[in-house]
Amino acid sequence: MTVAIQTKELCRDFGDNRAVDGLNLKIESGAFYGLLGPNGAGKSTTVAMLTGSLRPSSGNIEILGRAFDPDDPFFKLSMGVVSEEPPLFERLRGPEQLVFTGRMYGLARQVARQRAGDLLSLLGLDAHPGTLVADYSRGMKKKLAIACALIHAPRLLFFDEPFEGVDASSADTIRKVLEGLTRRGATVLLTTHIMEVAENLCHKVGIINNGHLAHETDMDSMKAQGLSLGDVFRSVVGDTNVVSLPAWLMEQEET
Repeated sequence: MTVAIQTKELCRDFGDNRAVDGLNLKIESGAFYGLLGPNGAGKSTTVAMLTGSLRPSSGNIEILGRAFDPDDPFFKLSMGVVSEEPPLFERLRGPEQLVFTGRMYGLARQVARQRAGDLLSLLGLDAHPGTLVADYSRGMKKKLAIACALIHAPRLLFFDEPFEGVDASSADTIRKVLEGLTRRGATVLLTTHIMEVAENLCHKVGIINNGHLAHETDMDSMKAQGLSLGDVFRSVVGDTNVVSLPAWLMEQEET
């Protein structure tokens, strides 16, 4: 198998704080890889470095077999990115946003229009061609952002919390799209806080804690051992959901 993403001793400092500390990742092409970790573990910083919006303090990144240069058009054309809060032009309509994005990736106008129509239909957005993005629901905006990330048919996709704030129907559509992408050979890196999503979709999961890769597990092997991803996560980072209610909140009201 070829390698889509590889990092070696990747670090990122913010002043005296080291957010990512010697991260070593190796993700094969065609994989659906989940990147998990508690808040502040370094997930978002890692993805920002892998997508070129943040420069490493030290270490190396290889993308699709090449040393990563975020200014090289090869990498921009090879990637699709969906952030937790997608940067959309709210005064455009959905089809206009997609055609504009396609043109920015170098697609001919007619090709961009055709692909925009295909993606709007695929993601269930074709019933609202005249609606401004500003008037889209959160789920519609998330699906439009995914369409923007797909319009140039990239080989590598980064999805940051793609199910955050979307309804059940939209989430099901997004799941089917992501599964289809890996079947056609694309590599997907997903960050999420929802264990069930990662467990049901990902082939492999890496858990980041304190800025480094604390654990990596293959989903099939994990399930063969009778473990859940929640079990593995808690054993690696500790139980972050222990709640101790104050005594007064536990007292029963007398009737």
